[in-house]
Amino acid sequence: MITFFVAIAVLLLGYFTYGKLVEKIFQIDPARQTPAVVHPDGVDFVPMKTWRIFLIQLLNIAGLGPIYGALAGAAWGPRVYLWIVFGTILGGGIHDFLSGMMSLRNDGTSVAEITHTYLGKLVGNIMRVFTFVLLFLIGVNFSLGPAALLAMLTPSYLSTTVWLIIILVYYFFATFLPIDKIIGPIYPIFGIVLIIMAVGVGGGLIIKGYPMQELWHADVFATPHPNGAPVWAMMFVTVACGAVSGFHSTQSPIMARCLTNEREGRKVFYGAMVAEGIIALIWAAAGVSFYRVVNGQTLGYAEGIAGLAQALASRGQGGVVYDICKELLGPVGLIFAMLGVIACPITSGDTALRSARLTLADWFKIDQSSVRVRLLISLPMLILVAIVGRLPFQVVWRYFSWSNQTLAAIGLWAGAAYLYRNGFPPLACFIAVCPATFMTAVSGTYIMQAPEGFRLPTSAAYPIGLVIAAVCLCLFVWRILIKQKDMVQRVPLNVA
Repeated sequence: MITFFVAIAVLLLGYFTYGKLVEKIFQIDPARQTPAVVHPDGVDFVPMKTWRIFLIQLLNIAGLGPIYGALAGAAWGPRVYLWIVFGTILGGGIHDFLSGMMSLRNDGTSVAEITHTYLGKLVGNIMRVFTFVLLFLIGVNFSLGPAALLAMLTPSYLSTTVWLIIILVYYFFATFLPIDKIIGPIYPIFGIVLIIMAVGVGGGLIIKGYPMQELWHADVFATPHPNGAPVWAMMFVTVACGAVSGFHSTQSPIMARCLTNEREGRKVFYGAMVAEGIIALIWAAAGVSFYRVVNGQTLGYAEGIAGLAQALASRGQGGVVYDICKELLGPVGLIFAMLGVIACPITSGDTALRSARLTLADWFKIDQSSVRVRLLISLPMLILVAIVGRLPFQVVWRYFSWSNQTLAAIGLWAGAAYLYRNGFPPLACFIAVCPATFMTAVSGTYIMQAPEGFRLPTSAAYPIGLVIAAVCLCLFVWRILIKQKDMVQRVPLNVA
């Protein structure tokens, strides 16, 4: 239990120390006008209060990510705590802060267009495609899953197809309508529910005395994943949203269009990532601990991890969430469980599709103030979601996971290029270069060894992944720090 509390303390300390350092390096200017102040349009550029933006951002980037990913990552035991903590502070927080603040200083532009500007046409076009595909896959994943679950809980005439149609109709309105009509009023409520759910689970583990294995116990590192999955890079991709996620960079611009002051950026972007890291840490602790207690008897650490893996295989993450909430929170917990596994994916899916609309609009320079134009983008996209949504969930999800982490790596490279090309010292750029290199190695290694990738043995996948990261680092240094050194006027941007 000591490890658990220390990990939470380090996450909070990271926000107040490293997060503050990053804010100082970025040279926040409270006097600089934001896009929401310069040209509010009543659709996407809508000024909102900071607390509301924070809760919307948290729900946008979180959803089921820090729950499902953390539970799956818990099969590696408390080792996953290290990735959640340091991945959040040194990677995810930087990624989310830079993507949000770059958008803020580029008139609310989507991350794909920012990448096009700072990494060049080729990488920018790759980012555009990756971004849209990722957002589209999230819309697909988070429509059929909740529809199937709702069909199990309702009368037979409300089939999965019926619920899928209902959810897609809702997605249409959430994608199409101004952000303050549905997302603004409703999302903060579900953001609070997500926090209460996590606090309740964490409190239940402590109050009921579930055995939390300490990180320094020898069997933690000696016990392999029950299915033999290697830590590198499988664990890093599995946890995803609980530490670093490219999806977040697609959501941050949505809120960047609503901020009214730059000084709120750390609270909204870095702060929401730290909050998500804490939520992920709680669910990882639940995964590590919950299945060690069976019929009042405490099992060994390895047996508990094996029990978690078996539960995930037989019942899925949704079933595991249901069991944990029922046991730790009682009847009230079932309500939270249903809200979690139904409402959270829906609220991720609709903002993903909204961001997909904005990505296409930025890509092709389409003005979004017209109702007709928004309809022309939204309707075809939702029809495609309905068609692709019939594919097996696990197939789509595996490709989403890899594209998600690849997107994070590209976003961090774009952040590093932005910092250098806008007057920040080269050493300051390494707050983004270091996690960008790391995530490139993770993504490269994963696709080399994964079942949906090249299926190479670790003896080949590991060095290839490291070489890919080294090549990207060398290309970045050559193209951005050397080749363009005298080609770019390095002056900090001002949206005003």
